[in-house]
Amino acid sequence: MVLSLLLTAHLGLAAMWCGSMGYSLLVVQPKLARAGLGDDQLEELLTLLAQGNRWKVVPIVTALLATAAAILTLTGSAVFVAVLLLYAAAAAVFADVSWRHWPTRVFALPAERPGLRRALRLRAWTMLVLVGAAFTTALWTASWSWAGAS
Repeated sequence: MVLSLLLTAHLGLAAMWCGSMGYSLLVVQPKLARAGLGDDQLEELLTLLAQGNRWKVVPIVTALLATAAAILTLTGSAVFVAVLLLYAAAAAVFADVSWRHWPTRVFALPAERPGLRRALRLRAWTMLVLVGAAFTTALWTASWSWAGAS
């Protein structure tokens, strides 16, 4: 029962993080790029959208790492070692974006902004792939564990 609750919470949190990143990358960012805003306006809007988001994501990342560690402890599953490592790598990229990239970007000169936007897109796609791979692996493992339990 505890394992099922942990897996459900874990998969729900992973779906939230993965879904929010996917929505941002595949819907919000392209629409903003086509909005015809000037560079200053675009940067102001992107900064407004990003403001405070790290403190919504930090608890999700923390809970993902905690639930993955708890599942690993309960099951001893080598697969959850990989899941935990994937989330840890995504968390490292997230920390880099939150505490290094954005402060640099806020104080960047207008000529530096396009390069910083490209760098952020690359980091965001990296996080999406890492979290997506971890989520898929955890879901696959949970599916097999639940199928075996029935």
